[in-house]
Amino acid sequence: MFSSSEENYLKAIYHLSLASTKGISTNAIANKLATKASSVTDMIKKLADKNMLVYKKYQGVTLTEKGKKTAANIIRKHRLWEVFLVEKLNFSWDEVHDVAEQLEHIKSPKLINEIDALLGFPKYDPHGDPIPDKNGALHQIEKSLLASLKIKEKGICVGVNDSSATFLQFLDKQGIALGKEVEVVDKEDFDNSMTIKINKKAITISNKIANNLYIQKL
Repeated sequence: MFSSSEENYLKAIYHLSLASTKGISTNAIANKLATKASSVTDMIKKLADKNMLVYKKYQGVTLTEKGKKTAANIIRKHRLWEVFLVEKLNFSWDEVHDVAEQLEHIKSPKLINEIDALLGFPKYDPHGDPIPDKNGALHQIEKSLLASLKIKEKGICVGVNDSSATFLQFLDKQGIALGKEVEVVDKEDFDNSMTIKINKKAITISNKIANNLYIQKL
């Protein structure tokens, strides 16, 4: 059994490890969780004692197989709760993250399995992120950042790199949503902003926005 704090650390290390082939540094973990490096060091020792991770000096932290599966299960619960909140309780996609952060620490395997079945075993959460299965496996799809598309290239919106409420609310105002087709109409050399066509309407978005939208190319 793990505390909520221990679960948050495992989840953070798991996310960081997806973007790295090397061990994760204590500073990277501290930045991810907005905490002190000394607090990270203490937690690493606790989790190492529980066979959740391995720490090597100058090489950083790597999760054990047990640690990976435990972290993936926490993420599975989080993302299933997000789907449940949107589909069954009429939450919007910008409201669910903080609530799911609380619900993910519920320990009942039966509850989450029943929710999974009730929802029809979804593969993705409302933000386009894959939901791990019971064994911790992720069904990944090939995707690119919108910023990487060239003029006249098209794609389907499949995810976001930034799931903050302010960003998601901005997308709602622009009519940008998962499943929508996007075409790049023009790109500015000066600031890399781009004009895109979505919902039969042309809009201009910044490079920052384009670097936070995932597209599956057509």
